[in-house]
Amino acid sequence: MPRDRHPISRKLIDPDTLKVLYRLHRHGHKAYLVGGSVRDLLLERRPKDFDVGTDASPNQVKKLFKNCFLVGRRFRLAHIRFAGGKVIEVATFRRKPKEDELPEDPAEHFGFRENVFGTPREDAFRRDFTINGLFYDISDFSVIDHVGGLEDLEARRIRVIGDPTERFTEDPVRMLRALEFCARLDFTLDASVREGIYACAPIIAEAAPARIREELMELFRHGVGGRVLRDASATGLLEPLLAGYRGDERTFALLEILDRHHRQGRPVEEPYVLAALYLERFLRTCPPDEPMPVTEVVRRAGLILSPHCRYFSIARGISHQARELLVGIFRLARGRRQRGEQRLLTHPMIPHALKLLADWSEVCGDYRSQVAAWRELIDAAEKKPMPTDDKKPQRPRSRRRRKPRRTPPPKK
Repeated sequence: MPRDRHPISRKLIDPDTLKVLYRLHRHGHKAYLVGGSVRDLLLERRPKDFDVGTDASPNQVKKLFKNCFLVGRRFRLAHIRFAGGKVIEVATFRRKPKEDELPEDPAEHFGFRENVFGTPREDAFRRDFTINGLFYDISDFSVIDHVGGLEDLEARRIRVIGDPTERFTEDPVRMLRALEFCARLDFTLDASVREGIYACAPIIAEAAPARIREELMELFRHGVGGRVLRDASATGLLEPLLAGYRGDERTFALLEILDRHHRQGRPVEEPYVLAALYLERFLRTCPPDEPMPVTEVVRRAGLILSPHCRYFSIARGISHQARELLVGIFRLARGRRQRGEQRLLTHPMIPHALKLLADWSEVCGDYRSQVAAWRELIDAAEKKPMPTDDKKPQRPRSRRRRKPRRTPPPKK
């Protein structure tokens, strides 16, 4: 697609990325903008970052840039660092090796597969989705499409490059990313992709829990967590994704409210997401209208959260904050005139617990009177002037001089 047929302008590309592209091109190498940045620029969205693809090897890239560092033992990449902590990632075009090229030792297959260099076309067919397989060529400012990504952008469709079952087996997290792109871009899933997710959903449990945890939080950083988890539940992906977790309609609605807060500029932290995921189950286990010691509430909240936190190796501080949110919601939902009310108001998690309770009341219609009463009390406490001491300042008390220690006379 020539320059006059697409909306990508160099003014929209990060200046440091342009420096990398131009230097590679001047030294005789192919230099392409690759991946999601091309997709976003074609959709007239602001890219999160810019990645570069080239036919130069990692060592050749390193010789061209003094600020280049090679990273990765199995998948060699060039990171070019600029001021302010900015990193431009440069990857050499790769291809899928033939079976007779693989080493005899199966343990070396993965590292070998990831470092077989190839052509731009071969590299495009290694990528996950057609809309991520587009290239922008700095030499003539054209967009290159080997995989049908331009057609899928026009149709607003998510389609896998190659056989979905095979590609999902290679990397099960691609199933979650397919749902994420649908939500973020407001696209639809191709029928073959949906069938592939249905067939391969159980194998996502084989993905590293740390990676799943990061992908999950990335959903909420983009403001699409609620919709994606709802879609994951509909396709059978949610339960193996979150180690047996089963969501319900009200929880998905609550998570979508958190997404709305994110879009309004209120970031959503991990303890808040954890508490929202398990709030409905917690309130069934600890009904606020039943008398229950707070120590028992704390214990039950911990029991509900601990399997999730243990599976995903969540730090104790984060799980503690999530538990405090749940316990705070229980105490707020009981209403006012309870023992320890003034001490409760000084707890640092109570304002956050009140916000989450207000979101929950928007979903289910309960606890609205309690939310209003607590808000009124908190607002009154914030408007109340700080007490002042009109008494004259007292003179500092002089320190008493200690008497010198008496030493006993020497014995004769």
